[in-house]
Amino acid sequence: MRVVGILAVGVLLLAVIASGIAVVWARHQDRAAFVALSKLQNQRDALNVEFGRLELEQATWASPSRIEQIARGQLGMISPPAASVEMIRE
Repeated sequence: MRVVGILAVGVLLLAVIASGIAVVWARHQDRAAFVALSKLQNQRDALNVEFGRLELEQATWASPSRIEQIARGQLGMISPPAASVEMIRE
């Protein structure tokens, strides 16, 4: 009986140690995942800021006044006189 009791205590001690190691490992994995998540969130925020800046830049480059300025200045284009404009109706 005494040998069985010592064996049971030994098995239980090993189970407690294994459980403790599993808890430490799980916490380590949790912290590593949280750090990775934080880095990805920071990267997402930086990309959102850059996307907003690029949208603003695109709107600036595509503004009608800028296009008209380039058409007149670099390409020498002018608006046609009103007499040469014809309206077509269906």
